[in-house]
Amino acid sequence: MATIILASASAARKAVLAGAGVAFEVIPANVDERAVEAPLLAAGKSPAEVALALAEAKALAVPSGDALVIGADQTLDLDGARFVKPESIAAARDQIEALSGRTHRLHSGLAGARGGRIVWRHVGTAALTMRALSAGEIDDYLARVGEAVLGSVGAYQIEGPGIQLFEAIEGDHFTILGLPLLPLLKWLRAEGALG
Repeated sequence: MATIILASASAARKAVLAGAGVAFEVIPANVDERAVEAPLLAAGKSPAEVALALAEAKALAVPSGDALVIGADQTLDLDGARFVKPESIAAARDQIEALSGRTHRLHSGLAGARGGRIVWRHVGTAALTMRALSAGEIDDYLARVGEAVLGSVGAYQIEGPGIQLFEAIEGDHFTILGLPLLPLLKWLRAEGALG
């Protein structure tokens, strides 16, 4: 059976894959995401296309030999505006204020590499509607979760207190966590990597 490598340091992605009973190694990809994105954004690529390109870059950044390398990335799209991970609590506050009372989309790109080439791709999309939040509610949330908000594109983690920010979610839970699991498992089975 082929070795499976997750090219991500994301705790959520590791937990999803481990929870599914998949044996894997973690080798985080060292990719300059902004450098990969720049020409794509200049060419008018969609947030979903950017997520997939970033996933591919990460899958190819890890030397694999015969192993299967899983690259993953996620973009947040609010009416065409793309969000990245906030760099400060103040930036997180601005993002949450922008998302408050509105529906945004999370695009989770996955790419599988073997032998230094991409052999599989997938993008999952979920729509999330945030409640209309007061300034006090946003401040309370930020005080409760602290710098954890800096770890995700939307400044929230739905697997924690961030779920309280939402009134509706449409889409796959694993897509929201950044690893569309069912398509990934199907690919790994097709590659003979799962028993």
